[in-house]
Amino acid sequence: MSSLSRELVFLILQFLEEEKFKESVHKLEQESGFFFNMKYFEEKVHAGEWDEVEKYLSGFTKVDDNRYSMKIFFEIRKQKYLEALDRQDKAKAVEILVNDLKVFSTFNEDLYKEITQLLTLGNFRENEQLSKYGDTKTARSIMLIELKKLIEANPLFREKLVFPTLKSSRLRTLINQSLNWQHQLCKNPRPNPDIKTLFTDHSCTPPNGALAPTPVNLPTAAVAKPAAYTSLGAHGPFPPTAAAANANALAGWMANAASSSVQAAVVTASSLPVPPNQVSILKRPITPPATLGMVEYQNADHEQLMKRLRPAQSVEEVTYPTVRQQASWSLDDLPRTAAFTLHQGSAVTSLDFHPSHHTLLLVGCSNGEITLWEAGIREKLCSKPFKIWDIQACTLTFQASAAKDAPFSVSRVTWSPDGTFCGAAFSKHLIHLYAYAGPNDLRQHLEIDAHAGGVNDIAFAHPNKQLCVVTCGDDKLIKVWDLNGRKLFNFEGHEAPVYSICPHQKENIQFIFSTAVDGKIKAWLYDNMGSRVDYDAPGHWCTTMLYSADGSRLFSCGTGKDGDSFLVEWNESEGAIKRTYTGFRKKSAGVVQFDTTQNHFLAVGEDSQIKFWDMDNINILATTDAEGGLPSLPRLRFNKEGNLLAVTTADNGIKILANATGMRSLRTVETQPFEALRSPLEAGAIKVSGASVANVAPVSCKVERSSPVRPSPILNGVDPMARSIEKPRALDDVNDKMKPWQLTEIVDPVQCRMVTMPDSADATNKVARLLYTNSGVGVLALGSNGIQKLWKWIRNEQNPSGKATASVIPQHWQPNSGLLMTNDISGVNLEEAVPCIALSKNDSYVMSAAGGKVSLFNMMTFKVMTTFMPPPPASTFLAFHPQDNNIIAIGMEDSTIHIYNVRVDEVKSKLKGHQKRITGLAFSTNLNILVSSGADAQLCIWSIDTWEKRKSVPIQLPAGKAPSGDTRVQFHSDQVRLLVAHETQLAIYEASKMERIRQWVPQDTLSAPISCAAYSCNSQLVFASFCDGNIGIFDADTLRLRCRVAPSAYLSQAVLNGSQAVYPVVVAAHPQEPNQFAVGLTDGSVKVIEPTESESKWGVSPPADNGLLNGRPGSSSTASNHAPDQVQR
Repeated sequence: MSSLSRELVFLILQFLEEEKFKESVHKLEQESGFFFNMKYFEEKVHAGEWDEVEKYLSGFTKVDDNRYSMKIFFEIRKQKYLEALDRQDKAKAVEILVNDLKVFSTFNEDLYKEITQLLTLGNFRENEQLSKYGDTKTARSIMLIELKKLIEANPLFREKLVFPTLKSSRLRTLINQSLNWQHQLCKNPRPNPDIKTLFTDHSCTPPNGALAPTPVNLPTAAVAKPAAYTSLGAHGPFPPTAAAANANALAGWMANAASSSVQAAVVTASSLPVPPNQVSILKRPITPPATLGMVEYQNADHEQLMKRLRPAQSVEEVTYPTVRQQASWSLDDLPRTAAFTLHQGSAVTSLDFHPSHHTLLLVGCSNGEITLWEAGIREKLCSKPFKIWDIQACTLTFQASAAKDAPFSVSRVTWSPDGTFCGAAFSKHLIHLYAYAGPNDLRQHLEIDAHAGGVNDIAFAHPNKQLCVVTCGDDKLIKVWDLNGRKLFNFEGHEAPVYSICPHQKENIQFIFSTAVDGKIKAWLYDNMGSRVDYDAPGHWCTTMLYSADGSRLFSCGTGKDGDSFLVEWNESEGAIKRTYTGFRKKSAGVVQFDTTQNHFLAVGEDSQIKFWDMDNINILATTDAEGGLPSLPRLRFNKEGNLLAVTTADNGIKILANATGMRSLRTVETQPFEALRSPLEAGAIKVSGASVANVAPVSCKVERSSPVRPSPILNGVDPMARSIEKPRALDDVNDKMKPWQLTEIVDPVQCRMVTMPDSADATNKVARLLYTNSGVGVLALGSNGIQKLWKWIRNEQNPSGKATASVIPQHWQPNSGLLMTNDISGVNLEEAVPCIALSKNDSYVMSAAGGKVSLFNMMTFKVMTTFMPPPPASTFLAFHPQDNNIIAIGMEDSTIHIYNVRVDEVKSKLKGHQKRITGLAFSTNLNILVSSGADAQLCIWSIDTWEKRKSVPIQLPAGKAPSGDTRVQFHSDQVRLLVAHETQLAIYEASKMERIRQWVPQDTLSAPISCAAYSCNSQLVFASFCDGNIGIFDADTLRLRCRVAPSAYLSQAVLNGSQAVYPVVVAAHPQEPNQFAVGLTDGSVKVIEPTESESKWGVSPPADNGLLNGRPGSSSTASNHAPDQVQR
């Protein structure tokens, strides 16, 4: 049998095991002889099922194969004989002696005679050698120890005792890949094909015999069809750690690396020379990322979940998500307006914006200097001139050359994905890593003598969930380092200096693209097994590779030695150039630089201009000279939101270009207090003491080394003691700084935009849970009666983006069948039930419960796909594992948390630590923890890896307040800070230590209990709803109130005057619009609320003194100039 067929058997064994076909599993193990299941063997021996024991063994060895085999069978048959004697079943003993033990007489006749004589004894224990024979159970256990030793020593069992390491449901994954491939080859692919058989190849049949319309006017021909593949074997195997289903990025490249030494061959099921357990990179084509109208396939884990959860009686089918429509955009989205220039003083060689502080710019210079700019206030926050931190720790070669090689230039600066570290690569040997600890504080973290010669690029990556640094250099090497400076990998294979690197992750496949100055592109997995790709870049010289922000599209840009520049998009599924963009000058004196933004635009600096392309069009979209002053080949960098673009100037400066949104963000930063610029590390330094003052614990500051902040109590976001920090200067009129800060109060409907969901009001059915869809186009509400409603916004002239907006009334969306998403409420007291809900990342299914079983609904059809976890106890909170949609954390009424694997329909762990029902769950992948909150006012921290409890802390309740009520938790976008909401307070915790760093308690105009709170999508705001109908909008960093939305702003006069008090029960934040939120009310209605278009945001950040000027309170303002009775603290 070929190795591939052997591997297929293992896949079938895994499938049978997962589907619980127990007898079939062991029958196939025995018949194939590929895997000896020691656990099964032990079970049968302990049970005394001797016929089954021998039958199973017969698949692997016979009695006379070798001395080990003979001894194994002898021990089993001897035990069977002794047990018959012990039962006084002489007839059975004689049968065993004649039929089973007789075969051994030819090898040891004396032993056989001695065994025969045992028949004459009343008790075989009279035999001296058997005098210590105990009971049957003990004898079997002792024999089993001997058998295991014999089996492990037997060469016939070698390599058959360990089952290969496979990703779960590997066979299903491969079938899904095949179906995806068949669907891609369809001449008329339909958006949502129902594949109901595996017996024949799939082919979409157009409705009514007509050609299926191609969405968004994109030609079906855009899906290229490869003619031939390349053998994977020539590149060597992939390790089990890389054995994931969706290695599309590398699969296609390896399949088409025709320029390498690999000989092309058509891949068939019988010819794939893939070593055992390494079938991880069988090519699964994906829709070319740019064809927005084509089908976007589900990932393999999702597919396995969907298949597992379907009711047994239904036909298995492969489903696809809805067609992704092309996003609306205009030229105004491009940041082309020159806002201002930052004067650096030396030539800028590299730029990078902070991943979450979108106006924070890191700059590297030709003199080796590293500078941190706050673009919003046009100030250098700190500057680090180049110096060698520890020359003695460097190589002797470098020590000898360091002095004569000066000066050092910065090759590249970059931020880590979470913004807590930044790195700089230098023109000679070194990289420097800094910890970002605050606006004025870049702390030296690590210096590495990384490469012989120049270090040409540096990037951060997360192999195996560990933050690492990847570097490349003139020594033709790529190296991976941990944050302690230990070298983890050393990739050799380039034949020229390595120019750039591009680490990336596709699902759980992590890899690195690298380019060298000879134009070669290579790809590496973190396994020291060599390059998987050897490909030629256009121009055959210096090239940089970048992915689009969502990781779905791959681009490269570079220049050849002859001066011709190239900008191309790659088809990852085929390893071929998909499109080449036009519009470059004929010759360039150096290498052009580029960047991508908004998943839609490309920008290149060339010819003293910035040139923009739409990713889907090869022709130039627009150009700008940024009002002049740019060098011939400007360097450039977008911020993460794509509303700012930093560009280098010819006079050693940096121009900041912005679109309208970027201009507003710059103005926002101008007015931000210093507190708003605090980093997670600095904020995390603030601790809470355990004392009690005015029913709330005062908060004491733990001051870091060299911190200019002196300790002072912080309560409700107010620091009563003056800070010794110089506040940033504003850029606008200085007189604005002299005006007292005024709280914005929205009391009238004309002061905000608001839309009520149609068909939502139902006084008997309050909104219990509320979610935006992850795509931002819909709102999903779960009522207290267990029924879910979905509203969607339609893309049209009024709403070209198709996103949720308060300016347009959405549709109450239902499938054509008229089905409702109704939860199981049989036998449930709805007054006491605690509804809960969780939405999958791709919006294709939703799980919810309302006191009964948990139901899984298809979001397209509203059909119940399955139900599970019947009460008691009832489920009270649901949360998907962030890295595996098949794992769900389920908080229960009885205070436990079940870690449930939907794929195998099993509770894998049961977490116990709370005293009352679970009211909140939040995962942090950065900290690798799950935080739970309960009605017992406790917070528990659990390890995601082991599910062990790390810590438990109570929230600080007012004196005399019993621990009751819902406590909700939500992680900040930095995955470190944690928002905790209880009816008595809002609090921010530093989750790694579970130390409280901020707290706000209801007071003044917001004195009612808090009903719900949520971070805005960018974690800059906190939206909080109150039981008197008020809504508060707080600065997330300081928990200072910046805006109050009164009930009169969003409720009708009839409702306000009604007998029933109506107020928000839940609040949800839009996933992309930071100032939009939705509220679900006690009368069943759902409303989406936004600032007016002229204001565009909710008030202004309060200054550090929060409205106190020269010791006197400032007035509180509203749009109607109404002053409240008390000053907002």
